[in-house]
Amino acid sequence: MLNYIWALMIMVGVIYGAMTGNIEAVSNAALDSAGEAVSLCITMMGVMALWVGLMEIAQTSGLIERLTKGIQPFISFMFPGIPKGHAAREYISMNIIANVLGLGWACTPAGL
Repeated sequence: MLNYIWALMIMVGVIYGAMTGNIEAVSNAALDSAGEAVSLCITMMGVMALWVGLMEIAQTSGLIERLTKGIQPFISFMFPGIPKGHAAREYISMNIIANVLGLGWACTPAGL
């Protein structure tokens, strides 16, 4: 459904730009936005690689498991359907801990 909404908004913008004689501005905006998107993707890949690596080190060292034990009552209350010892509990814990510590970029890999 979102695909249709995005397609409709793009078509309306292009048609409006053509009707008002600003089609060149529409073209420039599309090209500029594409460049910004590529730049953002490259930046995100680097940051994500860093945090995925750090989370893997934390998981291998047992840090995540120790932190997970500290917030198990909260996890059990919020997600009663997840069995104890399931890997999803660790990922949820990593995400919550990263959010509490204010590490916004670190939350994304754990959430995905």
